[in-house]
Amino acid sequence: MLIVQTILFIVVTIGSFYIAFKKFKEIYDNVNLGKPEHINSTLGFRLKSMLLVAFGQKKMFKITFPAFLHLAIYVAFLITQIELLEIIIDGFTAGHRRIFHLIHNIPALKFIYKFTIGSIEAISLLTFFVTIIFILRRTIFKIARFNKPEMKGWPAKDALLILAFELMLICFIFMMNGADRALQLQGNHHYIDTGGFVISKYLGASMANLPSGLLVFMERVGWWGHYIMVLVFLNYLPYSKHLHIMLAFPNTFFTRPEPKGEMHNMPTIMNEVKAMFDDSFKAPEVEGEMQFGAKDVFDLSWKSLLDAYTCTECGRCTDACPANQTGKKLSPRKIMMDTRDRMTEIAPAYKEQGAAFNDGKQLLGDYISKEELRACTTCNACVEECPVNISPLSIILELRRNMIMEEADAPAEWNAIFANLENNQAPWQFSPADRLKWTEELS
Repeated sequence: MLIVQTILFIVVTIGSFYIAFKKFKEIYDNVNLGKPEHINSTLGFRLKSMLLVAFGQKKMFKITFPAFLHLAIYVAFLITQIELLEIIIDGFTAGHRRIFHLIHNIPALKFIYKFTIGSIEAISLLTFFVTIIFILRRTIFKIARFNKPEMKGWPAKDALLILAFELMLICFIFMMNGADRALQLQGNHHYIDTGGFVISKYLGASMANLPSGLLVFMERVGWWGHYIMVLVFLNYLPYSKHLHIMLAFPNTFFTRPEPKGEMHNMPTIMNEVKAMFDDSFKAPEVEGEMQFGAKDVFDLSWKSLLDAYTCTECGRCTDACPANQTGKKLSPRKIMMDTRDRMTEIAPAYKEQGAAFNDGKQLLGDYISKEELRACTTCNACVEECPVNISPLSIILELRRNMIMEEADAPAEWNAIFANLENNQAPWQFSPADRLKWTEELS
């Protein structure tokens, strides 16, 4: 029977990791379909950014209560990987609590083991209640930022589904450890006496009078159930907003070092300006057809595509957006969701057909409307609020550049400003020589 379980464990593990690897590789390839962008930062800056923002959750604590709730789940996610490691070792070796077997005669290590598993149980119990609160916030209390138009349908179901996964994971942990402790109390030789842990020792004591066969069944259901849920979660991540659990780290590592919201100059335009002021300047030739801004996902940089895949859909960006607050159509969160959806939908066909790909649609206009783009004030609030350093503004600016410079599609008021900037070096319709005329009235 143990051999069958071990073979099944190996097949399930290798199969699940292989399927997950293929999907994560697909996402990696999709990100690399974006335009090149050089992130000009040092290794020290990158590590600091990743440790503070992704690992340290620094920006989450701008809103204290949900930050502590999120921290509980985050810590639980990290610390339960220790128990998961022991499950994997046991699965491959057909054993039970192999790590404890190795160290139970060494008091210091035994104490560390019991403290670690006990901590996992304590944080898991806390996470259980936190998860319930998260579900209530989305279903009963209907927090405004979770109920914007872009969150209808699958995004709302996705969030609740992952919370249901959390509850099942926790229940399986306590079923496994509780039945394990009860079997220890019955003296079952296969279950080494760990002395009980913080929560499961009480569960085990309450179940100690149950039949041994039933307890073994419960322990196995808990053990397999917890592990299967981990594998399901692993393969579900690439299809979910919870992919941020993994991508938050590389995304913060590649944080742009310049001030948030800073607009990048376009080299082709800069060269034209330089040539206007310096006759000796020779602008480098541009290969292929020149394009300003972006009209589809492949015109965006790889960093913007990584941003889109990393988006947590938490809605803090939209909540802080002054345009959204005043009832305008713009939602920075929707910008990121649309970008990711467009990339996910067309990447397979684009990889096959390359530049010849054309499905008759594009990100600009078919997914993100011009009304949304014009509503952006470039105030930088969305970039400032994002807990994982995502920049919706970078995508908005690129799409808007294409809309204005390629399609000449700008409101008349904007065109007047552009003409004045070009002719008068100021937004106003006055010659630079006349700027100080108002002072003549003072004398």
